[in-house]
Amino acid sequence: MNRNCRLLLLVLLLTQVVPAFAQPNNRFRQPHSRNQFQVLLYTSPDRWHNLTEPVAILRLQELANRHAFGLDHTTITSTFNDEDLAKYDVIVFLHSTSRDLSDAQLESLKTFIRNGGGFVGIHGTSACRNEGAWFKQLVGRTLTDHPEEQTAVLTVVNKNHPATMHLPDHWIWTDEWYSYTDALTENQTLLLTVDESTYDPDRTWGDESRHTAMGELHPIAWCQQYDGGRSFYTTLGHMPELFNDVWFLDHIYGGIYWAATGLGFHE
Repeated sequence: MNRNCRLLLLVLLLTQVVPAFAQPNNRFRQPHSRNQFQVLLYTSPDRWHNLTEPVAILRLQELANRHAFGLDHTTITSTFNDEDLAKYDVIVFLHSTSRDLSDAQLESLKTFIRNGGGFVGIHGTSACRNEGAWFKQLVGRTLTDHPEEQTAVLTVVNKNHPATMHLPDHWIWTDEWYSYTDALTENQTLLLTVDESTYDPDRTWGDESRHTAMGELHPIAWCQQYDGGRSFYTTLGHMPELFNDVWFLDHIYGGIYWAATGLGFHE
């Protein structure tokens, strides 16, 4: 058998074998497994995080493979309709807000949450000060300002949540430290805080009029039951390199897992 015939035979064999191992929604999935839950990842154009999002999307695809969940990524707001959202257990907003959703699409998101769906917001999702009260309450707090990226020390306030149970009591981390409004809902569980004495909240590109300190209690990650569903938010994740950190990825996955299933958190 000549070389060309052998190559043709190999191609024919692959076309027969590969479909048998294909998994819905995630081409990186291992064979002989089922998705334990379904995740919709939503991103929208964001000039502040346009270098971070591609890295984060790839790492979330790898998490889907590692943890056997289905992952669909969309930038298309028309996905936010009752029929399509009903396919998912949790929606992840990566550096994205409800800004680009129409009134009808926002209503479909509300229906999804009210039917027991989960929500995860990562970093830029809290930059929603000009949006409606419902979405701001879904996130839990709203960004007010931030200093330059700096190293600081995080404190794990609650280690009973899947997003934090793997972390040490104190964790040194470099990120963009958002400051926030007061909590917009009453039943939030605080998971992480940052110690403002370990960085300079007034390091704001030389602008002496900007003061980003919140004081003794500076929240970084939290979760809540909201309007029939579950919501998890983390400040962390501004820079692309952060999505190569295993502890951080486990932090994200813990939030996704809890928001999707309601499991693993004992208050």
